[in-house]
Amino acid sequence: MRFVLKTDYHRDSDLFRDRVQFSWYAALFIFVLCLPIVSGTYVESQLTTVFMWSIAGAGLMILVGYTGLISLGHAAFLSVGAYTHAIMLDLGVPFFVSIPLAMVLCSALGVVVSIAALRMTGIYLAIATLAFAMIVEKIVKNWSAVTGGNAGFKVAPPELFGWELNSTAYYYFCLLVLTLVMLCVSNLLRAPTGRAFIAVRDSEISAQAMGINLLKTKALAFAISAALTGLAGTLLAYQWHYLFPDSFSMLTSIQLLMLVIIGGLGSMSGVVFGAIFITLLPDGIATVREWLPDSIGNLPGLEPLTFGLLLILVLIFEPLGINGRWQKMRLFFSQFPLYRNKTLKRQKSFLRTERVH
Repeated sequence: MRFVLKTDYHRDSDLFRDRVQFSWYAALFIFVLCLPIVSGTYVESQLTTVFMWSIAGAGLMILVGYTGLISLGHAAFLSVGAYTHAIMLDLGVPFFVSIPLAMVLCSALGVVVSIAALRMTGIYLAIATLAFAMIVEKIVKNWSAVTGGNAGFKVAPPELFGWELNSTAYYYFCLLVLTLVMLCVSNLLRAPTGRAFIAVRDSEISAQAMGINLLKTKALAFAISAALTGLAGTLLAYQWHYLFPDSFSMLTSIQLLMLVIIGGLGSMSGVVFGAIFITLLPDGIATVREWLPDSIGNLPGLEPLTFGLLLILVLIFEPLGINGRWQKMRLFFSQFPLYRNKTLKRQKSFLRTERVH
């Protein structure tokens, strides 16, 4: 079993616990960098999708995992980011200008939605965000002169200074964006702003007593969350080539919520775990369909049913998600054979603030 000896007051605010943890992350990063060299196009495409879902999950994690505000309408920010970016590209705006502008628009919409967050919590806020997503979907469908409606909107291929990015170059571009997002979010959570988010999540009354402005904090959380989700939408637009209103449905919002819950609330590592799970699950369902009877395998609602069932099972049996299970496994092997089954029982009495990873 390994113990971390803290010899500096700044150790608690460091990005990495120690050099060993930094070495593991560095090795993982090098592995991901080298993977396209030895893998095929399919693996490369799937990992690119994981990177995009991780960025969107990081945005929703700020809202749900760290501020405690439930949203069922984040597919709307994906839609706004993707369509805004695609329309600007069609007008001749460079992508390094259109992406920030799409993020700013999503951020402004997030601030508007946050007005409802001050008066609503829990299921009421979730319904309000769901209504917002439905409004955006209707606008995209009916504003066919701009968005193309149900006929779809073609997205121009990604270019960098006149050089069109192929699948491998786009893989590295998405990896770079994900790395920057993870570093920015991790630093935000260590800053007073991130601690204010966590304080609001744990107790709004206590946060107000400490002088935290609830309206400003919730608006900022919504703005940052919407901006990162819009960023993921701009990247997904390149991946899909064509945009349709049905691409950003209620199921997409449920998938995003599943990503952060199954991955592990209050954990940036859980965002990546959840993104891998969400990316591989549709392929797994498609494979299982072939082995099921036709009366079950051909059901049109099999995928949403599977999503909902898995979400319920995770909430019942492993509330801390995949990352929580991974932490327990690490603790087991680090203490073996001295590990006791009741080691983690006391964790239920801890504040959620103490479970920030």
